[in-house]
Amino acid sequence: MFNYLTIISKSLMLLGLLAGLYQPFAMANEAELVDNNQPLVIKTEPIIDDSIVDEAQSDEPAINSTVEIPQAPTTSSEKIITSKTFALIGEPKYPADFTHFDYVNPSAPKGGILKRAEIGTYDNLNRYASRGAPERSSTGIYESLFTQSEDELSSYYPLLASSITYSDKYQWAEVTLNPAAHFSDGVPLTAADVEFTFYKMMTEGASQYRIYYQGVIVKALDKYKVRFELPKANREQLLTFVGNFSVFPQHFWQDKNLAEPLTTPPIGSAPYTVGDYKLGQFVIYQRDNRYWGKDLPVNQGRNNFDAQKIDYFLDDSIALEAFKAGEYDFRTESQPKNWFTQYQGKSFDKNFIIKKQGDINTAIDTRWLAFNIERPIFSDLRVRKALTLAFDFAWLNQAFYYDSYKQPTSFFENTPYAAKGEPSELELKWLQPFSAIIPKAVFGPAYHIPLSDGHGFNRQNLISAKALLAQAGWVIKDNQLVNQQTGEPFEFELLAYMGSDLKYAIPYQQNLAKLGIKMTITTADYAQTLRRLRKRDYDMIPKLYSAHAYPSSSLIVEWGSAYLDSSWNSSRLHNPAIDFLIEQIPNYIDDEANLQALGRALDRVLTQEYPMIPMWYPRYTYYAYWDKFAQPAIKPLYTIGLNNWWYDSDNAAKLPNHNE
Repeated sequence: MFNYLTIISKSLMLLGLLAGLYQPFAMANEAELVDNNQPLVIKTEPIIDDSIVDEAQSDEPAINSTVEIPQAPTTSSEKIITSKTFALIGEPKYPADFTHFDYVNPSAPKGGILKRAEIGTYDNLNRYASRGAPERSSTGIYESLFTQSEDELSSYYPLLASSITYSDKYQWAEVTLNPAAHFSDGVPLTAADVEFTFYKMMTEGASQYRIYYQGVIVKALDKYKVRFELPKANREQLLTFVGNFSVFPQHFWQDKNLAEPLTTPPIGSAPYTVGDYKLGQFVIYQRDNRYWGKDLPVNQGRNNFDAQKIDYFLDDSIALEAFKAGEYDFRTESQPKNWFTQYQGKSFDKNFIIKKQGDINTAIDTRWLAFNIERPIFSDLRVRKALTLAFDFAWLNQAFYYDSYKQPTSFFENTPYAAKGEPSELELKWLQPFSAIIPKAVFGPAYHIPLSDGHGFNRQNLISAKALLAQAGWVIKDNQLVNQQTGEPFEFELLAYMGSDLKYAIPYQQNLAKLGIKMTITTADYAQTLRRLRKRDYDMIPKLYSAHAYPSSSLIVEWGSAYLDSSWNSSRLHNPAIDFLIEQIPNYIDDEANLQALGRALDRVLTQEYPMIPMWYPRYTYYAYWDKFAQPAIKPLYTIGLNNWWYDSDNAAKLPNHNE
C-alpha cells in the first residue's frame, strides 16, 4: 500500500504504531504536530474551596504489598511452522491460495491521477532523516516482507516474501523472498538487502530502534533466504518485526547516511516512484510500469491510479478553498465547524463533490495536551490534575465543534482494553506489586474527568483545581499563582504548530488565568516545532496519540524508561510499573483474559498519572471527494479504502472543465 493513502485512513486504522520498518523509529512523530485534515493542539479573582482537600490527598501512594505475579506460559517442546500467511491474534481470514482481498475490485481499470494535499512543507525525500522536514509519504516507496489486510487486525500476507518458517518458541524465523522482486531500477531484491537494511537502521536510524532491537541478528543465508534471531523468545516482537520489515536497496544506500536529508528521489520497490517534485511545494508519485509485484494477490484491484500528486499548503483554510476549487480531489476534514459551514455551494448542490460522514466505533486516534513532566513546574501529579480540570471540554465541544467530539478517558479508547469501573482481581494481581510507586487512585474507579455544564464557567472543576494547586504548594499572591517556597510565578508555554486548530487555546488560557496561571501560546512552523520536539524544548505541546486496537510491545517506545529519547513519549512519563506491564504483554498476546487485564492495568497507571490533558476524538469521520472515482462494493472495516478506488472517466466527464 502506498504510505500516504494509509495515513488518510489513519483515524480508522487499528494497527497502532506497527507499520513500515517499525514506523516509530522513522523519525519524530510529526503527526502530533499537525492538526489538519489528516485521518485520524483576562484576569479574575482566583477561587478557593477547602472541600476538595481530601480528594487531593487521595493520590498518595498506597502501602506496598507482596503479591505473586502471573508467570508467562511455557512450552515443553518445539514445533517448526512453515506458512505463506500468519496472524498475531487468531488465524488469517484469507487462505494461502487466496486471489484477492474481499474489499477490492480485481477488475478495476488502471488510469487517471489522484490529487491530495498536505499541510506544512518539506525539504527532503528521506523519511528516516533525523533532521529537516521530510516528505511524509516518502516511506511509501519501500515495501515490507509481508503486508496486512484492511479488514483484519493482525494478519500478514506475502509481499516481498513468499513464505516464513519459525519455531513456536518464537525466538527465530527464516523468510524466503520472492525471487521476482526487484527495485525500480531493475536491480534484484535479495536477502543481502534485508540484512543491510537492518544494520543500516541499527547504525544510522533513530536511537529507539537500536534500543528496541538490541541483540537481534539478521543474517542472509543465501540469495533469497534470511534469518531473524531474537535474544530471547517473544512471539509478538518476532512476528511483527518480520511481518512489517521494509527493505532498502543496498546499492543505493550503502554510500549514503540514512540520518541525513535527501534532496534527490530514493529508489524503492513499490508500485510508485517519485516522478516529479519541487521541494516544499509538491511531489508526484508515478506508477512504475515495471513494478514487479502487480500480479500478487495482495495487489489485485489496488494501486489503480497512474499517478498520485500531493500539494503542500502552509494553511489549512487555504487548502480547503483549493479543494473546493478543484485543485485536488480528496480531503478528510478534522474540523466539525468547517464540515457544517464550509462544505457548501454549487459543487456540493450538484453532487460534483460528494460528502461522506460515518460513525466511529473502533480504536481511534485521540488528541491530548502533553505536559513535559521533566519540567519542575509539572513534576507534581496534583498540578497536572489541576490543569486537566481547568480544560473545559464540554463548553468547547458545544461552542466550537458542533458536539462532534468525545473526550478521551483512556489510551485504548473504543476498545475492550480501556479501564472500566473498579479494577478486577486479575488487574490487581498486576498492579499491587507496584502500589508504592503508582498513584493510589489506580486502585479505585477508572479515570474520569468531571464535565462542566457546558455554559463556559467550569466553576466546580476550577474550585477542585485550586485546592489541588494549594496542596502542591502554590498560593495566590497579588492575583498571581506563585510557589510558596520560592516565590516563582506559575508560568509556562504552550508550543503549537503554526496553522493548526487553536480555538481551544484562548479559552483554556482564560480558565488558567482564573487560577492565577499565565500560559503563553507560541506557534512555530513545522520544522521549528519538530526541532524543539526532538530536543524536548517545550513545556506543553499538542499530542496526537495513535490508536491501539490492542496492547502491544510497541507501547514501550511511547512509555518505556529506556526510550526517553523517543519523541513519541511527549510527556516523558516513565516508571518501573509501566515498564513491567508493557514487557509482559508479548507473553499474553494470545491469552485474551490476561491481555485484557494487562491492558486495563496499564491504562489505569497511565491515566492516573495525568501525563496529558485529554482534549477530544471524533464521533464521526468526515471526508469529501470530487465525483471522479468508483469504489468496490465492499468497504474495508478499518480504513476508508482509498487505495482501492479507481478513476471513473464517465463521472469525470460530467464535472466542470477545471476538474475533469
